[in-house]
Amino acid sequence: MTNEQKILQEVFGFHSFRQNQEEIIRQILNGKDVFAVMPTGGGKSLCYQLPARILKGTAIVISPLISLMKDQVDAARDTGLKAEFLNSTLNTDERSEIYSNLTEGKIELLYIAPERFANKNFIETLKTIKITFFAIDEAHCISEWGHDFRPDYLSLSGIAENFPAAPVAAFTATATKIVQDDIIKKLRLRSPYTVRASFNRPNLVYSVQRKENINKQILNYLYEHKGVSGIVYRTTRDSVGKLYQFLSDNGISCLPYHAGIESETRKRNQEYFNQDKVDVIIATIAFGMGIDKSNVRYVIHGDLPKNIEGYYQETGRAGRDGEPADCILFYGSEDIIKMNYFINQMESEKERGIASQKLLRMSKYATYNVCRRTQLLEYFSETFPESNCKACDICLGTAEVIDITTEAQIFLSAVVRTGQKFGIKHIIGIITGAETKKVKELNHDKIKTYGAGSHKDRRFWHYIADELLAQNAVSREGEYPVLKLTEKGSEILTGKLNISGIKQAEIREKTKALEKSKSLFHEYNKNLFGDLRVLRKELATEQDVPPYIIFSDKTLHEMCAVNPRSMEDMKEISGIGKVKLEKYGKLFLDRIRFFTGE
Repeated sequence: MTNEQKILQEVFGFHSFRQNQEEIIRQILNGKDVFAVMPTGGGKSLCYQLPARILKGTAIVISPLISLMKDQVDAARDTGLKAEFLNSTLNTDERSEIYSNLTEGKIELLYIAPERFANKNFIETLKTIKITFFAIDEAHCISEWGHDFRPDYLSLSGIAENFPAAPVAAFTATATKIVQDDIIKKLRLRSPYTVRASFNRPNLVYSVQRKENINKQILNYLYEHKGVSGIVYRTTRDSVGKLYQFLSDNGISCLPYHAGIESETRKRNQEYFNQDKVDVIIATIAFGMGIDKSNVRYVIHGDLPKNIEGYYQETGRAGRDGEPADCILFYGSEDIIKMNYFINQMESEKERGIASQKLLRMSKYATYNVCRRTQLLEYFSETFPESNCKACDICLGTAEVIDITTEAQIFLSAVVRTGQKFGIKHIIGIITGAETKKVKELNHDKIKTYGAGSHKDRRFWHYIADELLAQNAVSREGEYPVLKLTEKGSEILTGKLNISGIKQAEIREKTKALEKSKSLFHEYNKNLFGDLRVLRKELATEQDVPPYIIFSDKTLHEMCAVNPRSMEDMKEISGIGKVKLEKYGKLFLDRIRFFTGE
């Protein structure tokens, strides 16, 4: 057994490394720069925590949000690591004590924010201590090609110059090849050992549903998953507030989160969610990067995200413990209008073009009858080797593919016959034979396609409009968006090309199918799991830490599956190292024995 494997087992309680972890750790220990693209939940924190334990000195971890640092430090300390963080939440005395411990070599792992590297005094202080290596989390933030560029990350380009003897390890969960090259260049990494781990998260179950009554659709899902941690994303602050009020009025344990909420309230809401005091957080994308919560069992998007990178990162907050989790996306044509409005506000023509292409890729993900997992992986230049992922609505057969060519031709004909000067609402009125004042004044009740779709309701024709927009058969132009045929739309209208759409199954039928897909994972006693969750929460409250820091859901599930009968048995459970065994082993063992009557 190597020293790294021994530390892995004794300190962190794991019996084997995940893919790529061991080689990354070995490269850092050998003093080599590293660039690693690893999916959320792929175990990147271990890649810098383990070598920090082995090497003599202090490892510096750069993390983007201070809200994440305390949880990261609490988790590291709970394994026995000497970890601290430096940020604006500390008072003068606390900062002085940390600086003192730092200069005396008493800190193995120090978490800091990137903007601290703009402080010359801080740089000079670091030069007086033995730094083992730098680890940069969320490294994509340094790239202007990335989806979440942050100017404060640019100061990190000076690390290699100021600390030439210290290796730099950069980590990100989302980076295309262009972004990867840009990160390596900007951080001045020196011939780095490069890893592009698979972007596949096999425990995540992806599904897309057409948006109809979005608040009620979300409520139905949450009713069926009460007592379970989850995140619901909405695009605007207003939609977050309205959904929060609706769900609260209907008995859902939830809190809102967006940049317009006073910072102390926002911080409290996040802590309540972290500590399992509420089940659901309803948020804009301002929420997430500061979350290391491992037991999020679902992420719901109530609106179409603006790009796949952001969507991948946000869904990645589900199932970080490796246990099954749902990723549900609701979308409608109004989402595309809203996103295009924001894109059109961009001053740079180049930025508008890039954003439009990314939105098109995102809308294709939501509408194409191709495995969701395959589409996500293809975006990051990865090929999924299987023909059926067994964990998305397409592969599970909960999304029925239907031919909509005839209906599309009716819709497109109405667009052309009215001079491509009107929007969706008016076109649907013509197709369904509406007797409105506007239709009659314009003599649109006299055209050939008037009433041609009256055998279907307006909701169906909105579905057809959504499919045509998402599949780039029509575009919307102008301040009051009018429909225009694209080249593809013209080919559909003239019969040169067929088009299919996805008719979504009802949410209850889909939920059953998704639940069936989770049977691939081990069975466990759910009642015992409930008891152990209560004990975990009691201990977390006493220590003022999130419950997942005590033990992850995955560790509790394993306890409930194998029913350990001794401390030796507990040592074999994944996630229980020496320190955690001493602190919590007997407590959980006694609760299991009481439950089983032994």
